[in-house]
Amino acid sequence: MSDSNLSRRAFLAATTTTAALTFTGAAAKPNTAEVVPGKKSPNEKLNVAAIGAGGKGKGDIMSCAQLGENVVAICDVDWKRAEETTYLLPNAKQFTDYRNMLEQMPEIEAVTISTPDHTHAPAAYMAMKMGKHVYVQKPLTHTVAEARLLTLTAREMGVMTQMGNQGHCGDGARQVCEMVWSGAIGPVREAHVWTHRPVWANQGRPDPLPPEVTPEGLDWDRWIGCAPWRPYNRGIAPHDWRAWLDFGGGSLGDMACHIMDPVFWALKLVESTDYTVEVVMQEGRNTETFPLVSTIKYSFPARGEMPPVDVYWYDGHWDNGDEKKYNRPARPAGIPEDQILGDDNLNGSFMIGDNGILTCGEYGGQARLMPDEKMVDYTMPEQVIPRIPDQDPYLNWITACKTGEPAASNFDYSGPFTEMVQFGNLVVKSGEKLHWDNQKGVVTNVSNPAEIVSKEYRKGWELPC
Repeated sequence: MSDSNLSRRAFLAATTTTAALTFTGAAAKPNTAEVVPGKKSPNEKLNVAAIGAGGKGKGDIMSCAQLGENVVAICDVDWKRAEETTYLLPNAKQFTDYRNMLEQMPEIEAVTISTPDHTHAPAAYMAMKMGKHVYVQKPLTHTVAEARLLTLTAREMGVMTQMGNQGHCGDGARQVCEMVWSGAIGPVREAHVWTHRPVWANQGRPDPLPPEVTPEGLDWDRWIGCAPWRPYNRGIAPHDWRAWLDFGGGSLGDMACHIMDPVFWALKLVESTDYTVEVVMQEGRNTETFPLVSTIKYSFPARGEMPPVDVYWYDGHWDNGDEKKYNRPARPAGIPEDQILGDDNLNGSFMIGDNGILTCGEYGGQARLMPDEKMVDYTMPEQVIPRIPDQDPYLNWITACKTGEPAASNFDYSGPFTEMVQFGNLVVKSGEKLHWDNQKGVVTNVSNPAEIVSKEYRKGWELPC
């Protein structure tokens, strides 16, 4: 297991030696490891395994199976939750510990990782260091430090990667970029992004839950993995772990990798040398779970010809009997009340430019100028971003694994994106205004910059962090 172990000290050393690397234009480090990812012809089947096979994990691995790939193994800590997947894939070997699966089955070439957030980075890092391609659900990682680590590891190992923010493979997000880049609304100085999350219990709860009997078939110790130990409670697993700081990323971690993607891409935020994030409004902040309601503000400097821009994130809601009041941005001047922004009270975004307003839905779909009458005589700009066949993120990744042509949301894109999202969560959790140096990968205005972007890992699970 020595290859999969990376202590926090080792991570800090790695970031020091790669401090000069920026996420834009950096050359990949040569793969000097003994394990080199294999190449296949497009007609050959890929040997794929799943880490996490219930819930979203079922959809991820079955999508690979339906594309004709060879599913050789599945790993899960809750076999009752994964029982339908085992029924559909009876020939796949079954494991409860992904470390055992990866060590015992060298024939595995690619892995889907669909676990709670806190396990994403440890599993992905081990798989990549063994030369295996990875498809990791969003958010890519649980911490800022993990996001940069996985980005650099993917480059080092030369593996093909994809984060599961499927909208990035869609035509909609590409249309948003093309509209902004062609000047449809002029220079953008303000953007607003919102979600109706949370849709799980216990968000805002300040105290741990009482112990309950662990259900039969659930390996709770392996479910906890690298997180601090606590007893089982149904208020954590299998569904509500996103509320808890130790396991999930709250509403921002759950949805920003979808809804904020068109804004991040279109406004070229990856090119920012630095940025700040601060709390605008928040309710229910505590040391156990994410707040009930949050509004935060990202402030980015100019990027090339693009001016400085403020990006606001809104999540949460207030329950008033049978009615919910959602935390939403103010409606821009000139947009009638009966015209829908984004996906209305669910998810969406809009960007305010000097010459107009552009809005789109959760995955970038229905990109349109506002008010509605602006679209009557508008002609969509020329396509300058290649389209993804069938807008299918799984096909896109499988093709990448076989051809070596990077997938759309590969870690060179989704790593920095996740880093930005999770940096926002540092502010959500701390309530402090933080300044991020995007080139050096450090927080510049706190006394413990290395500690704040990482976390402590349970003894025996000293995996990438």
